[in-house]
Amino acid sequence: MRLFDVSKEFHPGKPRLYKPVVIAEAGVNHEGSMDLAMRLIAEAAEGGADAIKFQTYKAHTIASKNSPAYWDLNKEPTPSQFQLFKKYDRFWKDEYVQLKNRCDREGIEFLSTPFDLESADFLNDLMDVFKISSSDITNRPFIEYICRFGKPIILSTGASYLHEIEEAVSWIEKCGNSLALLHCVLNYPTEDHNANLGMILHLREKFPRTLIGYSDHTLPNDMKVLEIATLLGASILEKHFTFDKSLPGNDHYHAMDRHDLKMFKANIERTFELLGDFRKAPLPSEEPARKNARRSLVAAKSIPAGKILAEADLTWKRPATGVSPRFFPDVIGKRAASDISEDDVLHWEMLR
Repeated sequence: MRLFDVSKEFHPGKPRLYKPVVIAEAGVNHEGSMDLAMRLIAEAAEGGADAIKFQTYKAHTIASKNSPAYWDLNKEPTPSQFQLFKKYDRFWKDEYVQLKNRCDREGIEFLSTPFDLESADFLNDLMDVFKISSSDITNRPFIEYICRFGKPIILSTGASYLHEIEEAVSWIEKCGNSLALLHCVLNYPTEDHNANLGMILHLREKFPRTLIGYSDHTLPNDMKVLEIATLLGASILEKHFTFDKSLPGNDHYHAMDRHDLKMFKANIERTFELLGDFRKAPLPSEEPARKNARRSLVAAKSIPAGKILAEADLTWKRPATGVSPRFFPDVIGKRAASDISEDDVLHWEMLR
């Protein structure tokens, strides 16, 4: 994944921003239809996403039959997690192989979050990177099982205390896997005032050797939330993706579509054009200003040959084609090698 190619250039402690890797989180917005899943892949690729991610689970392995809903029942009326998961758990290995092949044809990376050991096993053959959900951040045996594949891991940190994140990171680091942490807020949707993008800075401070990103659940609107996350240092962005935001269901109404994604990609290109280079140095286009807007030492009065220069003999004016004022102390006390007229720009050959 390009994210972990970028990590080769990553230098802890250096104030550097990267154009973010964008993951279109399709989740189960295909609603069990292979045609819709293929459409999501095509539209995510058209929108400019670097990867599209699905979710792989079976209802009976992810939730008990009595697991309560924790989403907005006005948007998604299904009263239990088990019932909701049961609606969309039709895809398994054969279907994900087909989706992977379609991703390859579209030139977009395939990802799917596993929620059990069996799906992790067969997804390992299809992915270069594993994504672990916030819901499994305390699931030590599952995290350690995924670490055995030896692949980079993206871990979401929604609804987590810092000590829980530190503990999960310690399990992963012990296994030696590359790691990216995503700031995340587990509200569907997340109100803008709850986005708390400043937590990205906290993660960067506490995990300076780890790539930090953001998994977004706010309403797409003008996509400014993702732009701000990028400027705070998020090098990977994940956001739910749909082909129709007006559809009912838990993950359509707060998702972006291809038009939102195109807008964001265009805006972020403009942002990085404005950011330019991260190393302070004059630009070639500034060279005329360096020569003409800066100053030189200039004779404040006529100076006869042989006179020892004093402060009163000098001033400083544009352009910067002569001796720089930074050498003012060195010029004081030197003799005029020849007559110098008032307002002449001083050059070193005029002094001895």
